[in-house]
Amino acid sequence: MDTGKRLAVSTAATSIVAAMFAALVVLLFLWVYESYRSSILRTEERAAAASKIVATNASWINALAVQALRRIDDTLGPTLGLASDEVADINLAVSDLPGQVQAYVVDRNGRTLFSTDPNIRPIDIRDRPYFSALATGQKSYVSGLLVSRLNHHQIFVFSKRLERNGVFAGAAMVSFEGGLLKEVWEAVSLGENSTVSMIRNDGELVARYPAADGPLNMSKYVLFTEYLPSSPTGTYFATSPADGVRRVVAYRRVDGTDLIAVASEDYGAGLAPFWSDLSIALAVLALAAIASIAAGGWIHHLVRRDVTKSAHLQAALADNQLLLREIHHRVKNNFQGIQSIIRMQQLPPDAQKALFDRIGAMIAVHEQIYEHDQFDAVSAGDLIPSVVDKLVAAYGDNVSVHYDIGDFKLTPEQATAIALLVNEVVTNSLKYAYPDSCPGHIEISFQSGADRASLTIVDNGVGFDPSTARKGMGSRLIRGVMSQLHGTYEYKRSSGTTFNATVKLQ
Repeated sequence: MDTGKRLAVSTAATSIVAAMFAALVVLLFLWVYESYRSSILRTEERAAAASKIVATNASWINALAVQALRRIDDTLGPTLGLASDEVADINLAVSDLPGQVQAYVVDRNGRTLFSTDPNIRPIDIRDRPYFSALATGQKSYVSGLLVSRLNHHQIFVFSKRLERNGVFAGAAMVSFEGGLLKEVWEAVSLGENSTVSMIRNDGELVARYPAADGPLNMSKYVLFTEYLPSSPTGTYFATSPADGVRRVVAYRRVDGTDLIAVASEDYGAGLAPFWSDLSIALAVLALAAIASIAAGGWIHHLVRRDVTKSAHLQAALADNQLLLREIHHRVKNNFQGIQSIIRMQQLPPDAQKALFDRIGAMIAVHEQIYEHDQFDAVSAGDLIPSVVDKLVAAYGDNVSVHYDIGDFKLTPEQATAIALLVNEVVTNSLKYAYPDSCPGHIEISFQSGADRASLTIVDNGVGFDPSTARKGMGSRLIRGVMSQLHGTYEYKRSSGTTFNATVKLQ
C-alpha cells in the first residue's frame, strides 16, 4: 500500500473515531437534556404538591378565623360594654385556632375592650387598615404582613366589623404570628432554601416562612402581571422579590378566600440530580476525548510507522528493479556479443542471418523487460512490433505491416517463445513471399481469450505449399515453440500465405 493510500486509511480511521466521539457527544447531550427536563418536571411537581398543602392550611386558617370572629361577636351580646383599664378575657372564642393567636375587641374609637393578650396595653389602631376599612363599611378584612406595635413581631390579622342596631360599634380581630407557616414549611419538605407563603389577591404579602424582611407589595411581580391573569394555578421560574433567590414557584388561588397559596423550591436544589448527571456526562466525555485523542495518536503512529516501512520497501523494490534491469541489460549485451561472434564465423550467409535474427528476437524480449520495467509480464502489443519492425528494416522496406494486437501480458518465458515464433514466420514471408523485392503487406493479429490466445500472420505474397517446403531449422524451431506453448498451428495458401496458431496462456 503506497503512502497516499495509507494516509487515506489514516484519514478514514480518524474520521470513524471522530464520528464515534460525535455520536457519544450527541447521546450524552440527549441524556443530559432529558435529565434537565426530568429534574425541572420533578421540581415543578413537588412545588405544585406543596402549594396544595399550603392552600389547604390557608383555607383552614381562614375558616377558623372567621368562625372565631363570629363566636366573639356572638359572645359580646347586644352591647359591647365600656372600655376600662382591665380588659375582659375572651380566650374561649379563640381556643381552637392554631399557633400563637391573640384576639382583640375594640370600640368604634379603636379603644381595646377585650383581649386574649396578657401583655395588652392601650394603643391607637385607628390607622391600621384592618380597623379603618371596617370603620368605612367593609364587613371583614384580611391584613397584609404587619409588624406588631405590642411586641414588634411579624403578624397578620383577620378582622370583622361589629354593628349594633345597624351602626358601627367596633371591630373584632384575631392576630396570627408570622411564624405560623413554619410547620407547613417543615411538612412540605422542599429543602432549606424553599419557601411557603400566603399572599392577598391585591399582591400584599400576608405570611411567609422563612420570614421576609417586612411587609411587601408584590402587585408588580410576574405572579400578578403574567400568571394569575391566565390561570388560577400553575408553576413558573422567577427570582423572588423578597430575597432575590431564583426558584421554581407553584401558586394556587384558595377558594372562598382572598388568599393565594405559594410554595417554591430553590432552582439549584431542584436541579441537583441534573448537575450530578452533568458531572457524570462530563467525566465520560473527558474520558472519551482522552481515548479518542489516544486512538488518533496511535493511528497516526501506526500510519507513520507503515509509511516508514513502505519507504524502506519502496527503496528495496527500486534497488531490486535496478538489479533486474541491469541483469536483463547484461543478458541483452551478451546476446549481442553472441551476434558479433556469429558475424565473425565462416558460416553460410543464410544460416548466419537466421541465427542473427533469432538471437535478435530474444534480445527484443529483454529490451522490453528492462526498458519498460516489465519484470513479471511483457506487453504483447509492445513486444511483437519491436521484433517485426527490425526484420522489415533488414529484409525489405517496401513491405508494410498492420498490427491488431490485444492489450494483454505475457510472462517472460511466453514472450521469448512468441518472439521466436513471430520471428520465424515473418522472416519466411519476407524472404520468400515477395520475390524480386516487389511491394507487399503483412497483417499480424494476436488476441487473447479466456485462457488461450490466437496468433494469425497473413501475407499477400506468392504463397507456398507447406507439404513441399523443406523441413529445416525454422520448422523444427516452430514445432518446439508450439510444444512449449501447448498450442497448435497450420499454414493456409490463399492469395498469399496465412499462419494460424492457437496457444495456451496462463
